[in-house]
Amino acid sequence: MTQSNSRESQYPIDPIFLDRWSPRAFTGEIIEEAQLLSLLDAAHWAPSSSNQQPWRFVYALKGSEHWEKFVALLVDANQEWAKNASALIFVVSRSFTGAAGSGEEKPSYTHSFDAGTAWGYLALQARLSGLYAHGMGGIKHQEIMKTFGIPEGYRVEAGVAVGRLADKSVLSERNQAREFPSQRKPLAEVAFNGRFVAN
Repeated sequence: MTQSNSRESQYPIDPIFLDRWSPRAFTGEIIEEAQLLSLLDAAHWAPSSSNQQPWRFVYALKGSEHWEKFVALLVDANQEWAKNASALIFVVSRSFTGAAGSGEEKPSYTHSFDAGTAWGYLALQARLSGLYAHGMGGIKHQEIMKTFGIPEGYRVEAGVAVGRLADKSVLSERNQAREFPSQRKPLAEVAFNGRFVAN
């Protein structure tokens, strides 16, 4: 078992998996583009079915001309705290293989699975780099498609806020109460030897 960050695993794992969590309190400081590109570089080395690499990342840095547009593409509850991040990313996945519109184009069953793995790599690299990453489903999916001219055959998966950890006092009272590393279900509730259990 491993203990770190007020969390405890049932089996021995690297502490980085316990140290990674999704805070909402960010300092709002500016980071260099190269710092963000290091996280995206780690993400794009994720495993990929048939090496299709379906993930795409659209990003903006705080202080750039694109920042307010990206913040506005989050739902209001996420705008409240994510406006203080250092970077915002939208993760998009290509839902087909082969050349678009060709006879070789086929649906990809694993595009979201692969993009999710890339997000996981990004989150771990953020923590290793002294940053934190918070994934969000609360984004304006259709508006993002329209804003960036994302064509049919691509899926907007999620948003990600990246930044340095601030004291939770910068958050609203509601979010302060939620600002702690969450726990996980016991492994026995999600991993089954030779059978499946719906729960």
